[in-house]
Amino acid sequence: MGHQKLREDKTCLNCSYVVENKYCPNCGQENTETRQSFHYLFTHFIEDLTHYDGSFWKTIKNLLFKPGYLTKEYLEGKRKKFVPPVKLYIFISFVTFLLPTLLPDVSFFGDTEEKKEFININDKKDTLAKKENRGIRIKDDVFVKSIKELDSLENIPTEKLSYLEYGMYKNLLKVKQEKNQKEFMKKVIESFFHTLPKVLFLYMPIFAFFLWLLHDKKKRYYFDSGVFTLHYFSFLLLTITIGVLFEWILHLFLLDDLSGIYNFISLGYCFFYFFRAHSRFFGEEKIISRLKSFILFFINMFLISIFSLALFMYSIWHIQ
Repeated sequence: MGHQKLREDKTCLNCSYVVENKYCPNCGQENTETRQSFHYLFTHFIEDLTHYDGSFWKTIKNLLFKPGYLTKEYLEGKRKKFVPPVKLYIFISFVTFLLPTLLPDVSFFGDTEEKKEFININDKKDTLAKKENRGIRIKDDVFVKSIKELDSLENIPTEKLSYLEYGMYKNLLKVKQEKNQKEFMKKVIESFFHTLPKVLFLYMPIFAFFLWLLHDKKKRYYFDSGVFTLHYFSFLLLTITIGVLFEWILHLFLLDDLSGIYNFISLGYCFFYFFRAHSRFFGEEKIISRLKSFILFFINMFLISIFSLALFMYSIWHIQ
């Protein structure tokens, strides 16, 4: 940001020290004009987050293709040439959950007549008719078509639902009666994406705890596991971001079938990435490292599945 006009007053606004050149020798603040354009504020924000001097792109490159490398370099003290882990996670999560709202809805120009020819309309109508007749499945052989029928179940002790189940099914029935199901799923997805950052942020300490628990406490502190977790979660979010953008492009060109290939490859790479990063960072024998990686991977997948299910239930519960 070297294009800012210097102040004529040589007194530092931050610490009142005399400034001979551009930067205050006491606190390091630039002695520039305080009133700036919006363009300056925006570019300053981006530069502060991404370090456009090259460290941002260097960090992203190593984050994607060198599992465990950033964590190892950071904890060895080589921090100036890379974006700090907390700032990196905040920026990537910001982009991840902002991107879906910025991408235009391709359904307006993606659903061409050629694409619609591949849909069997009659089968679709039959399936919808069956669903309409049977209503929403509450239990194995219990279906309800309206909120009134749902409320009637509350008077039967054997069929009574829990508070959470009742609220979820009530919302589903509201949507079925008043709204388009496509609109409902859109709202669920939007709610999911708004809540997901909180869930990931809350789960990170748990992820780091299990890492710390299975390794030598004298060699590795909880802080080390925390840095590893920040980098790994940043990688996962970046993979999701690339996937969202890639699927949007595929949908734009009517190549939706290829999205499954990307999902398969990305899931496999995330699996490999964790094992490689764990082995490189903790530096243990290959057999021990693999064993611990499997234990950590399945523990966290189980817990993340529970978190994701709770998040999905929460998303449906709060649909308006």
